[in-house]
Amino acid sequence: MTVREAALPLRRAMRALPGERGPSAALWVPALLVGMACAVPPVYLFVRAGQSPEAAWEALLAGSTLRLVWNTAALAVATTALAAALALPIAWLTVRTDMPARRLMAVLAALPLAIPSYIAAWLAVSAFGPRGLLQDALAPLGVERLPSIYGFWGATLVLALFTYPYLLLTLRPAVAGLDPRLEELSRGFGHGRLHTFRHVVLPQLRPALAAGGLLVALYAISDFGAVALLRYDSLTRALFVRYEAGFDLSGAAALALVLVSLALTLVALELWTRGRTRYHAAHGAGRGARTAPPARLGRWCWPAFAFVAGVLALALATPVALLGYWLVRGLAAGEAVRGVVDAALDSLLASGLAAGAAALAAFPIAMLAARHRGFALTRPLEALSYTGFALPGLVVALALVFAALGTGLLYQSLTLLVFAYALLFLPQAIGATRVSMLQLRPSMEEAARGLGRRPWEVLHSITLPLSARGIIAGAVLVFLTAMKELPATLLLSPIGFETLAARVWSASSEAFFAQAALPALVLIALSALPLAVLALTRRDA
Repeated sequence: MTVREAALPLRRAMRALPGERGPSAALWVPALLVGMACAVPPVYLFVRAGQSPEAAWEALLAGSTLRLVWNTAALAVATTALAAALALPIAWLTVRTDMPARRLMAVLAALPLAIPSYIAAWLAVSAFGPRGLLQDALAPLGVERLPSIYGFWGATLVLALFTYPYLLLTLRPAVAGLDPRLEELSRGFGHGRLHTFRHVVLPQLRPALAAGGLLVALYAISDFGAVALLRYDSLTRALFVRYEAGFDLSGAAALALVLVSLALTLVALELWTRGRTRYHAAHGAGRGARTAPPARLGRWCWPAFAFVAGVLALALATPVALLGYWLVRGLAAGEAVRGVVDAALDSLLASGLAAGAAALAAFPIAMLAARHRGFALTRPLEALSYTGFALPGLVVALALVFAALGTGLLYQSLTLLVFAYALLFLPQAIGATRVSMLQLRPSMEEAARGLGRRPWEVLHSITLPLSARGIIAGAVLVFLTAMKELPATLLLSPIGFETLAARVWSASSEAFFAQAALPALVLIALSALPLAVLALTRRDA
């Protein structure tokens, strides 16, 4: 028997799924309702653009629009590639190796996600800019000018350092759920570690890489704070300029529709890369599944630790140290710190409700994507659910204000704010939930149904418990991102409702950096709590 013939079981474990039965109405009807809610922003943009077609076409056909599209796409690709280069080794080292302090590193490595992009960019400029703290420190040594942090590479570095946790939080459950038997089979046929990783492990991680990478790319094309402060021309920056001017709303809506088109292109590419391959473990999954023992790093133990620590030094320690510096300066100058507790409670309330709402809304769409890929509505609904995340929060908030005023419902209510958060960050919950469902062997659900269990009993006893890690990871992602969301918060918050992000923005926009430091540090500290619980209660921690 040749090695090729002996490896057939390995190929069979990854081959396409057989034909699927159609989903029940109890699944696709809720998914359809979620899709209709996600259609509100695109419908608003079409209506707004149609109010002045001439201005809309002028904005679309302007010579600068194609350049802006190219700049935005290049930023998304570069940011995603760099974020993946950071997240994949960190996920592997903190889950599958004996690296020192891997539990602590797993929690800390996700915390950069809690830092708002505009704060991250401002801190980067203040520390590494032409007149930053590092330049001042190196001036006595004869260093007259540091390389510019502005432009494409500066924006790419800042966005990648503060968005790689999107990939990390989807990769860690996927790495923990890998079936070690496939790796053992490959090694048994004489293949080395590198070959096994490339041809056995990476294909199983492809859904997590694609789901997390899509979130990073969509964040990059929708971000305004970092690209504005780092002086990089993108579609979002041009869009905000038009909205701020106020007289060209139709042109701004047309540019926003270009963003939607770019987002749908990214989603289509991600759907195309999935194919019809299955990724669940060949011998089941869940609490009874065997996990691989931690790999011994040996002499590479401390270099691996140094790599993770170096990333954390740039993405977490430096921002926190700078915020601490401004806080000390503010306290020494007698700056008031009142109202931080109330802002923290408001942030926790809104973000917690949004995390629960997004996890609930994501489940039917994730179930369709994982179990009923051939269903006619699956791909359109999944693609539509990503449009809110691709649009700046300002656009989504304006769409909801338009809908609320038109219907006379929910305007300036906490319900509308929570709805906006869930709409904006729904893809984060969908991606993590879908990846966990893909690793759950369908035959386990089929066996339960064959034993007479009703669909809701199978859902309660099999599907939900075994996909809980992904559902929780998705809810944590939504919670973290909602904590720092700014434009939607400013437009939709009820009177007297102030979040930490809004408090940070109001202080930093007026150059009161000392007043912004404490709420920013509190925001990071509160975000650490769910991440710590998530990491310490999972079996991979």
